Amino acid sequence: MTPKSGLFLGGSCIAAIAAVGSVFELSSGQPDLGVTVTSVILAMSIPLTGFLFYAAVRDTNAANGK
Repeated sequence: MTPKSGLFLGGSCIAAIAAVGSVFELSSGQPDLGVTVTSVILAMSIPLTGFLFYAAVRDTNAANGK
């Protein structure tokens, strides 16, 4: 694993945590940041999680010569 893939993986974890937190906030009925902002965070963090995870795996495979 390279430092770059580690950063990608860390970013993916943070985005996934933001997505889960947004789901809990929206399901509570009264999100602290409001429904619109929380929905935008959720909508942005889901694809970002997948993209960063894919980038981490791809970078690690490239570093290992696969």
